[in-house]
Amino acid sequence: MIPWWVLAIVVFGANFTLWGLIGLLRLLDSTTRRWWARRAAPAPVHLGVDDVAVLIPAHNEEKVIVDSLNAITSLVPRRNVHVVSDGSTDRTVELARRCGVHVITTPTNIGKAGALQQAIRRFRLVERFEVVMLLDADTHVEPGYFRAALPLFADPGVVAVAGCVRSTTRGRAQSPVGRTVAFHRQRIYTMTQYLLKFGQTWRRLNATHIVPGFASLYRTAVLPAIEVNPPGLVIEDFNMTFEVYQKRLGKVGFTPSAIAETQEPGTFGDYVKQCKRWSLGLWQTVRLHPPRANLFTAMLALILLELLTSSIMLVLLPFLVLLLVLPRIFGFMQDLPVVAEVHDVVAAYLTLGSIGFGIVLPDLLVTVLVAVMQRQPRFLLFAPLFLFLRVVDAVIALYALPQAWLRGWTGRWSSPDRRQVDATPQALERPGPDLRAG
Repeated sequence: MIPWWVLAIVVFGANFTLWGLIGLLRLLDSTTRRWWARRAAPAPVHLGVDDVAVLIPAHNEEKVIVDSLNAITSLVPRRNVHVVSDGSTDRTVELARRCGVHVITTPTNIGKAGALQQAIRRFRLVERFEVVMLLDADTHVEPGYFRAALPLFADPGVVAVAGCVRSTTRGRAQSPVGRTVAFHRQRIYTMTQYLLKFGQTWRRLNATHIVPGFASLYRTAVLPAIEVNPPGLVIEDFNMTFEVYQKRLGKVGFTPSAIAETQEPGTFGDYVKQCKRWSLGLWQTVRLHPPRANLFTAMLALILLELLTSSIMLVLLPFLVLLLVLPRIFGFMQDLPVVAEVHDVVAAYLTLGSIGFGIVLPDLLVTVLVAVMQRQPRFLLFAPLFLFLRVVDAVIALYALPQAWLRGWTGRWSSPDRRQVDATPQALERPGPDLRAG
């Protein structure tokens, strides 16, 4: 019989425990350092927002681009903000220009990574700025982002800083599916950022598998060494993070105080498409970068092993529950040869009690913990649906694994259907330059 605590480890994993403990060590370390810093002279400020270029790739983002640009131009000089429209066919370019920022276009949809690569070169960002912020067009940067993130670059070994993502409720009313997805994603973000990424980005043990592309910072000095747009990848952020570690370019920084809000898919179909894209991006990047003898590879191996074991268990979970429950409800099923044999095999290793204590109860406790951390009791209203969405995520993760090796990809993208954000371009002295694709 499989004990319930073994199920809990398989499904929820050792990663949260390991990196959570390391995160506690980081917290103690940083508390001690802050105490000593208060007794010493103030540390010099190395970088400010004038040193930061903001680069926003956009494909048909007319519903959100103005709100995002208004948010970021309230934090950095307007002349520092750059938009590359990747073959947009809506009003994205027109609205961005009305906001007075730098805008270029690509002749066709070449993919997000290709658009970023072109924009970095054509805007000459490496030569003109110390740091570049890669920002999604649906992302609303919070006022304290740069105040929290830029000091991390005081460590010369830090070459990238990951933003702290939060699901937004901005925009017109969400559908019930959209609200469920948003709370599910925020639950994941809370756990992974506080119990994984915070520990993974400690300066003494530094290895994280992704700097999310929704709102991330990179030293421009390392960009020439990073292959931003290798062929065959559907997304760029996993690859850029792998390149930082595998090429030994430096470390990644992270602080939960550098917050930016992003929209989540509003329909189940868009949610599945986005999850497929993310899962494919991970497996494609793993395929592209062979393992090496370093901490990053060890961390990645543990993450992937746990992803596979938990996904397999979650995919099997509905079938296992049915095999244990249905023969009790419908007694005649116990007389069916195949059903009876399979039931006996499953019952020899699992019980409804072990599934309840090892999977269902821990999942509920995670929801309670996140509700307390976020100070949002509404998480509890969606608790019955979170486990179902975790099963969906597991199916997609396993589906994407062989696809990453069997199919080719152009990298072209299409944004999910955004919720309209009512915003108007802020008053300008003059429009931004018109730098068209040539």
